[in-house]
Amino acid sequence: MIAIIDYGVGNLFSLSHSVTAVGAEVAVTGDAEILRRADHILLPGVGAFGDAARKLRETGLDRAVKDAAARGTPVMGICLGMQLLLDVSFEFGEHAGLGLIPGEVRPIAEVIPPDYKIPHIGWNALDLRRPHPIFRDVKPGDCVYFVHSYYGAKCGDSVLATAEYGAPLTAAVARGNVCGCQFHPEKSGDVGLSILKAFCEWDGVDA
Repeated sequence: MIAIIDYGVGNLFSLSHSVTAVGAEVAVTGDAEILRRADHILLPGVGAFGDAARKLRETGLDRAVKDAAARGTPVMGICLGMQLLLDVSFEFGEHAGLGLIPGEVRPIAEVIPPDYKIPHIGWNALDLRRPHPIFRDVKPGDCVYFVHSYYGAKCGDSVLATAEYGAPLTAAVARGNVCGCQFHPEKSGDVGLSILKAFCEWDGVDA
């Protein structure tokens, strides 16, 4: 069973529909006990980092995610959910993340040319930096859909892929059984579905 965490932040219908479409059983839940029994966990998110982090803490779901990661359960964060996996965010102040993958969340305005629009919205090609099971069916240059104003910085060798938007921005990260996508696989057509399917079949072992 694939558990999608419901903590009041995220496009849950679209994501659950996409996971069902790739043949997986889905539970949309804010129940830590259901998360404990899940085979895989998806952490979605849209909006501001600080608000999302606070909601995770208030519901105790931050601990549920950390416990799942410690058990070896495959975990994937999507968009803001990916950013929450990192150490710290500098969006409207400084906010602690889950610390499951090294990195900082910083404004894309710090690294892209001043004439580029913010937020970064649209389809961009993935530049695959290293192999990983979630990208088993992704070819270099395949495009996915982004909507974001902040990105994962200082992620080191956890970076799986980048996307060019005036600068190479982190598109996906992974460490051990935890991974994340800055883009929205549920909005990325067949390429996104292939990534979700690969995640649902992943045993949590990094490449």
